[in-house]
Amino acid sequence: MTLKQLEAFYWAATCASFAVAAERLHLSLSSLSKRITELEETLGQQLFDRSGHKAALTSAGQRLVPQARELLAAADQVRASMTESPGLRGRCRFGVGELTALTWLPRLIGGVRAAYPDLVLEPYVDIGQVLEQRVADGELDFAVIAGRSSRVNIASTTIGHARFAWAASPAVLDGETRMTPALLARLPLVTLPAGAGTTRIIDDWLSGGFAIGERLCCNNWGAIAGLLIEGTGVGLLPSHWADALAAEGSLRVLTGEPELAVLPYAFHYRRDDSRPLVARMGDAVAAAVDFSAPCRLP
Repeated sequence: MTLKQLEAFYWAATCASFAVAAERLHLSLSSLSKRITELEETLGQQLFDRSGHKAALTSAGQRLVPQARELLAAADQVRASMTESPGLRGRCRFGVGELTALTWLPRLIGGVRAAYPDLVLEPYVDIGQVLEQRVADGELDFAVIAGRSSRVNIASTTIGHARFAWAASPAVLDGETRMTPALLARLPLVTLPAGAGTTRIIDDWLSGGFAIGERLCCNNWGAIAGLLIEGTGVGLLPSHWADALAAEGSLRVLTGEPELAVLPYAFHYRRDDSRPLVARMGDAVAAAVDFSAPCRLP
C-alpha cells in the first residue's frame, strides 16, 4: 500500500467522479483506476462497486475514507515540515464571482505569480452557487464567494465586504430620488441571477414589504450597468461604480429605507484539503481583496 494509491482512492471517493479526481491529481483516468485496483488487491477488499452507472463506495471503502484522510493529512504535514523552500508548484484552479474578476482579481494573480512563479493559476468566473458546488465536488481548490457556506464539508473564512447602491437612469425616474414601492412596481428590477450573492441582500431589503413588478435577470455586471444607463429599469451596482456613473450624469443613486446591507465575501475550501497550497492562497486572497478597486468593465 502506497500513499499514491491512498491518494487516488481518497479523491476518487470524495470528488464528483473518477474523471474529476484524475484531473485533480494530474493523472490519466486509466492510471487512477490502476492505483485503486492495486490498493484493492493489497487490502483484499473491493473499495468501489462498479456494477452501476457510477462507481459507488462499498462498506469497506466507506470505512477507509476517514483513515485515508488522516494518513494523507499526516503526510502533508511531514512534507511541509521538511520543505526548505516555501514555493508552490503545479496548478491551482479556483473560482471567483464577476465582481471579484472586475476589481481585484488582477492584483491577486500578479501577487501570486510574483511569489510563486512555478504555480499555474486557472481562475473560473461564475455565480457563487455554481462555484460552491465545484469546490464541494473537488473541481476547484477554493472559491471566493459571497456569504458563508452551509455545507458541512466546506470551510469559510470571511475576507472582505462589498457595498451596493440602488441606481437608475435619471430619464426614467421622473425626479424620484428614493427607492419606493411605486418605483419598483413601475420599473423592472434589473439583477443578477438567483444564485448570485446580491440576491440575498435584495431579498432582505424586500422583506420590508416591497413587491416586485417585473424582474429582469442578467449574469453580467457590465450588461446590468448598460441596461440601467439605457433606462431599462432600476437595480443594484457596487457603490463606487454607481457613484462614478452618477458623477458623470449617466445614473442617479437612490436612497432607501432600510439601507442595503453590506455583502460579506468568504474564502471557501474543502475541510479535508490540508495542502499548503490552500493555506497560502488563503493568505494571498486576504492580502489582495479590495471590492472598491476601479472597475475593469469590458
